[in-house]
Amino acid sequence: MREALRFGRVHELFVTEAAARRHPDLVAGASSVSYIDRRAAELLSETVTPQGIVAVCDTVDVPLASALRGTPRLVAVLAGVSDPGNAGTVLRVADAAGADAVVFAGDTVDVHNGKCVRASTGSLFHLPVARERDLDVVLDSCAAAGLRVVAADGSATHATDDLESTPVLAEPAAWLFGNEAHGLPSAVVARADHVVRVPLYGRAESLNLATAAAVCLYAAAMAARRRIADRG
Repeated sequence: MREALRFGRVHELFVTEAAARRHPDLVAGASSVSYIDRRAAELLSETVTPQGIVAVCDTVDVPLASALRGTPRLVAVLAGVSDPGNAGTVLRVADAAGADAVVFAGDTVDVHNGKCVRASTGSLFHLPVARERDLDVVLDSCAAAGLRVVAADGSATHATDDLESTPVLAEPAAWLFGNEAHGLPSAVVARADHVVRVPLYGRAESLNLATAAAVCLYAAAMAARRRIADRG
């Protein structure tokens, strides 16, 4: 909520009297405030225990060309991700890792889904978020923007730590993350410049999508920062 207000994306704030007393700064920062009772707050909110404050905001998605404008170095592409909590968490991770944009591609969940918004903890207001259903268009656009396409795939031959001594991780790249159950389509993996997996050192069968994305995006971000430091 604070990030939405900070970036001027709130049209109207609906708030209970109790919530207004708890969050006077939020009420003061809104241009339009409507007071509601607890029952209305429950109906407006998608949460089990509503906080009594709901905002109507601008949509956040931008055209793909706008998201990839300039010289992006790190982009996260969610391809067919179905769980809104995972999608929102990857958005948050991408923001924390310094990514330039996040692309919701294919049949990925809507970025405006309430659970996705909450899981992003405000990060969806910090960086460009694009929505494009045609994965081929996404891949072509990423390549045109000077990005290598790196597919995260659990069955890949090379792991992220195998690439630490190579320039691959530090290159400007669009990292592709697929559906939680089915992964990336084989046709998409075939178009990738590199296919990488997260190494599993213990007995866990796999990592969940958001955790794997965090490992990959941070590996890329840290490799890029090391390259810049070495050059400096």
